[in-house]
Amino acid sequence: MIDLYFSPTPNGLKIRLFLEETGLPYRLVPVRLSAGEQFAPAFLSISPNNKIPAIVDHAPLHGETPLPVFESGAILLYLAEKSDQLLPADGRARVEATQWLFWQVAGLGPMAGQAGYFRVYASEPQSAAIERYTREVSRLYGVLDRRLEGRDFIAGGAYSIADLACYPWVVPHAAHGQTLSAFPNVERWFERIKQRPATQRVYDSVEDVYTKKQDLSAEARQVLFHQGTAPAAR
Repeated sequence: MIDLYFSPTPNGLKIRLFLEETGLPYRLVPVRLSAGEQFAPAFLSISPNNKIPAIVDHAPLHGETPLPVFESGAILLYLAEKSDQLLPADGRARVEATQWLFWQVAGLGPMAGQAGYFRVYASEPQSAAIERYTREVSRLYGVLDRRLEGRDFIAGGAYSIADLACYPWVVPHAAHGQTLSAFPNVERWFERIKQRPATQRVYDSVEDVYTKKQDLSAEARQVLFHQGTAPAAR
């Protein structure tokens, strides 16, 4: 059994997509980010960076004691190697999958996250930041669009952790200031993954995190976006 410490953000959804695709047994452990549960000592012992997702594998590849793993890219690589699924065995295709996974972790995710913050959640509009990050996300969509020219999937000719990593960050494309029709190869790829049964199971009850701006209290906003310290004890 794998415990998945989860909130339905793009990074959290990556791991749930993997688990649904592969059929590995798992248990969801919700982490309420707006309530500051990511700062709880028990969670920090699993994820020292106080971020979701994180997992605890109770039947790990190495050793007998439960193994905690944090950071979404590391989790995807670990689970792919553990299950021998969604990571090409061929050396060249394997390198392709891992480099596009790292591309998402280092580029698409952080830039889209910044675009989403400044376009939706920032307390006051900051036009320079909105322009900068929206433009950079557009550039990254262009990189992905060129990669998908003549390909069904990002790496190795088959669905892999590279696709799993990128898809949840393309789901909120409108909130990030992007129009999929401007990137026809990305749009085609996106619709193909959207129809997968595992994708539909994962997203069936997921609320778009970019619709919640008006619901955030001042305290929740402080916890989510100014995370230097945990919320004060009461």
